[in-house]
Amino acid sequence: MRGAPASRTRTGACPVARAVSDSRPGEKTFVNHFSYRGLLVCLLLGASLRAPAETAAQAHPLQHYSFKVVEQRPQSRTHFVQGLQIVDGMLYVSTGGYGRSQLLQYRFDDGVLVREKHLSPALFGEGLTVLGGRVYQLTWRARRLLVYRRQNLAAEGYFAIPGQGWGLTNNGKELIYTDGSHHLHFLDPVDGRHLRSIAVHEQGAPVDRLNELEWIDGEVWANVWQSDRIVVINPDTGAVTATIDLTGLLPRAERRQGTDVLNGIARNPATGELWVTGKNWPWLYRIVLTPIPAATAKSR
Repeated sequence: MRGAPASRTRTGACPVARAVSDSRPGEKTFVNHFSYRGLLVCLLLGASLRAPAETAAQAHPLQHYSFKVVEQRPQSRTHFVQGLQIVDGMLYVSTGGYGRSQLLQYRFDDGVLVREKHLSPALFGEGLTVLGGRVYQLTWRARRLLVYRRQNLAAEGYFAIPGQGWGLTNNGKELIYTDGSHHLHFLDPVDGRHLRSIAVHEQGAPVDRLNELEWIDGEVWANVWQSDRIVVINPDTGAVTATIDLTGLLPRAERRQGTDVLNGIARNPATGELWVTGKNWPWLYRIVLTPIPAATAKSR
């Protein structure tokens, strides 16, 4: 978006100082009096504009969490994980990479591979989500949202999207995807029609590079690319309500050449368990979250 003209960017600016120097004899007293009144109005207006944001931040402070690993399951180090979801006892995984992107379906209890689909070498797999009788899989730069029949992963076609595809989830009635920016985009799952977009912000600052997504208890959980954290987003306002620090989840001793970043969030709806992983990681981790006191979080 282009910047506004300079004359419009100075919110609340008061031009009365120039009026004093240009005033004619006999008008100076009036203009000075107006200057003080104008200054007072500007100060009060500025305070009133800041107050709601400050009050909201105080009323809803950002919650910080650390984690504890309670279980881990092996997974292939060749899986460049881009999407992850557990539905009806099945684990769905989307992997990326030109010439090696896949859509995989496993039985979650024993890890047995049930079905797999290989994407065209021209497509780079990204996030996925399961909604109703369909499985949806994003692609990175091809501007396609692939659609499969859930029953057998047969391809049904694709929806065109306007830009890159990163993370994907759903709220039970709409698809929600990210494109590497600080926006969540909502789509109609029937025809792929764009419904709306919201900007994501953390204490007033935009949060970009939103990657793999999961819908949990009415909020969007998102990996932040090239970081060890997950942010929890209010889908109505775009405000980040919590941040989860997963630093050290994959021990340094487990990392090899090609091991990539944290990416992949799945909540088992049958048990409420939270699972996370990363790109080319050897493990799928079940974790529990531990709140970090506000004073401790601020000192980090």
